[in-house]
Amino acid sequence: MPTDTAPTPAASQDPATFAWHDAFLLGFGEMDATHREFVDVVQGLLNADATTMPQRVQAFIDHAHRHFGEEDTWMRETDFPAADCHIAEHAQVLASAVEVLERARAGDVATARRFAEELTRWFPGHADYLDSALAAWMVKRRHGGKPVVLRRQIA
Repeated sequence: MPTDTAPTPAASQDPATFAWHDAFLLGFGEMDATHREFVDVVQGLLNADATTMPQRVQAFIDHAHRHFGEEDTWMRETDFPAADCHIAEHAQVLASAVEVLERARAGDVATARRFAEELTRWFPGHADYLDSALAAWMVKRRHGGKPVVLRRQIA
């Protein structure tokens, strides 16, 4: 878990302002880099038009396979205690994305946009609780201590 006292992202992120910021940092560089990519991919979904939405949903699915696969592998290889719950949540998001892709390909852009908006609300809580625990676990296993997170206070 982060060791500073900076505010963490709100569990209900405003889709209009969903962007990377230091509050998303967890102190495990590999995970932080992947999470930055996640935010960029979701931002692409939020900004997609009817023509590009299916490609943007596919880009999200491709990212999620890599992102979640990497985290799932870390959890399995290190016997992370909360792995089952965390892996199941990843699988649920991916299953939803596949359903959304089918709808987007059929021209249902509204459902894809609602999915993107839901991701902006889901991600902060997922990162704050499940991913922060995994980040702390990985840093402890690799470096013998807790992650140190320095967040800028930019107004």
